[in-house]
Amino acid sequence: MLGLCMLISAWLAAQTDSAKNPDNTKSEAQVAAADATTGVNAGLAHDDAYIIGTDDILAINVWKEPEVSRTVPVRSDGKISVPLAGELQASGETPRQLEKELATKLQDFISEPEVTVIVAEVKSQKFNILGMVTKPGSYPLTNSSTALDAIATAGGFRDFAKQKSIYILRQNPDGGQSRLLFNYKDVIKGKNSAQNIKLQPRDTIVVP
Repeated sequence: MLGLCMLISAWLAAQTDSAKNPDNTKSEAQVAAADATTGVNAGLAHDDAYIIGTDDILAINVWKEPEVSRTVPVRSDGKISVPLAGELQASGETPRQLEKELATKLQDFISEPEVTVIVAEVKSQKFNILGMVTKPGSYPLTNSSTALDAIATAGGFRDFAKQKSIYILRQNPDGGQSRLLFNYKDVIKGKNSAQNIKLQPRDTIVVP
């Protein structure tokens, strides 16, 4: 009897805890669905502004079609290959435009295909850094890259670099070019911190 009473007490306690904490009763499927939604929101799904470029990595999901869904790189010719759909032009398209094109291609094989395209990795947007740095060249641009980040990415300065005379060349929408000054010595001392600008695609940093 004592053992039975203890079992009943434990069961009642567990039911009370579940009522107080409903999140604890979520199924594994519910948790997985929540994680999947978070992942989609974090990507560039249904984006009408971002233009896909070469080297970008795309995550393509066709609902209930795991053999068609996959992650693919945008090749140097701007195209991707997807089972059943074949080759499609991806560079120059937005994720939403590519979704529609894929759905159209797949209609011959899948009834009412639901396609989602996410830019999993942005590799087409780059900046350049030239001059007296250890590793000059072209580098992928992240959303938070600044002039200081670019110098660090390039391995820092070489001897005799003119750290007070650095400048950034930026393309203007009208086709012209702006020259933005960057005094490294001042910025690292907390002066003229506004010069440590956030980089944009195709910015070129010149270190004399």
